[in-house]
Amino acid sequence: MESEWRNKLRKLLIRHEGLRLRPYQCTAGRWTVGYGHNLESHGEAIPTSITIEQAEKYLDQDMASAESQCRSRMPFFGGLSPVRQAVLIDMCFNLGINGLLGFKNTLAAVSSGDYARAAKQMLESKWATQVKTRAVRLARMMATDEWPKD
Repeated sequence: MESEWRNKLRKLLIRHEGLRLRPYQCTAGRWTVGYGHNLESHGEAIPTSITIEQAEKYLDQDMASAESQCRSRMPFFGGLSPVRQAVLIDMCFNLGINGLLGFKNTLAAVSSGDYARAAKQMLESKWATQVKTRAVRLARMMATDEWPKD
């Protein structure tokens, strides 16, 4: 079950981030490569390009880091279903842990089990206007506790 969950999460992140082998500046102006790997936050030099293998290695490292940060910074995280854990890991991957922790109302709703309210809060955020379909998909997952069918 664990590896199936990780595979679903990995596919979700790949879908949301897309693959770029040449560095680019993300919407926050940070140099990024691969599947949304922030080079600057890792103190890495900006390469001219990377291989798919490097991109996948970064993805695996970044996924593990986002999960670890969610587990250590949100006491309720371990009690969530795998789908709802994936939502928070995806958001952490995208926003960083401090960005995710800024969703105080959303996280309060999640911790109290009010997943419909959490989904509504997600969609009413500035983040949702920036990431559009990603936010809609993640909010649906939060509300329904189901992996996306699309």
